[in-house]
Amino acid sequence: MPLPQEMRFVDLNAFGGPEVMTIGSGPLPVPEAGQVLVRAEAIGVNRPDIAQRQGSYPPPKDASPILGLELSGEIVALGPDVTDHAVGDKVCGLANGGAYAEYCLLPSGQVLPFPKGYDAVRAAALPETFFTVWANLFQMAGLTEGETVLIHGGTSGIGTTAIQLARAFGAAVYATAGSPEKCEACERLGAKRAINYRSEDFAEVIRAETGQGVDIILDMIGAAYFERNLASLAKDGCLSIIAFLGGAVAEKINLSPIMVKRLTVTGSTMRPRTAEEKRAIRDDLLAEVWPLLEAGTVAPVIHKVFTFEDVVAAHRLLEDGSHIGKIMLTV
Repeated sequence: MPLPQEMRFVDLNAFGGPEVMTIGSGPLPVPEAGQVLVRAEAIGVNRPDIAQRQGSYPPPKDASPILGLELSGEIVALGPDVTDHAVGDKVCGLANGGAYAEYCLLPSGQVLPFPKGYDAVRAAALPETFFTVWANLFQMAGLTEGETVLIHGGTSGIGTTAIQLARAFGAAVYATAGSPEKCEACERLGAKRAINYRSEDFAEVIRAETGQGVDIILDMIGAAYFERNLASLAKDGCLSIIAFLGGAVAEKINLSPIMVKRLTVTGSTMRPRTAEEKRAIRDDLLAEVWPLLEAGTVAPVIHKVFTFEDVVAAHRLLEDGSHIGKIMLTV
């Protein structure tokens, strides 16, 4: 069946709140060398989408200005030199932009098959969080069996993924969350102890629970947690920062624990990484994580599914923060 000439997509008329998003139409993108064109069936909604909508997270110069970083669907066209995928393949993938649309271009090195037994919604819930967690927690921070890790934001998409993967690879997991219900969810996913940050000081709990601190912290809060994060790390520990929900500028912080305990502070964002770096993460996920997904050892946690047309409501729910797991769109 021939492809249509136009597609619907989520259009930003201006930066601002969720209401600035409307459904627009425009021409289908054409795959270039190393790209595949995917007809979207489901799309993940993520916090970087909110930042881009607000004007604080611009896409790279060579990326689509349309919102969206992950989707699943069917490959409908191949760019030149693409030999590792075929038209008709059911795939999910990490987009550099453009996922909030009926059709999206994906670099071939950022495309993964549906895990066996997965539908489009569950497959689309994987790429953004699994790429991020694998790169930061395993590749950069080097989490290994027998270590201890603290996951902040334990019921976010990143948090639910990180808790499960860390537990699956033999780590003892602690997590923070903002309500008793969310703490219970973290412990069901594999956290040894969930800490309600509204009523407990996580640094005090970690000190009481471990005696010496944790080996790794995966943090999305930033400045507001920085000093307590340093206090919560054991000797030779690593703080991996992936977002700044609590601010990016930390003032009057005592840095001496970094030297005294030989700590490492690192961080990254996924979008600026090169195609080669993202392909390496993709290859690791296929080898190490896809078998866990297919065995049911690890699974995406999906809070609610909206239609494509209800994208405004999906963003409002994500900003509200009451969700546990991923928020998705179907096309």
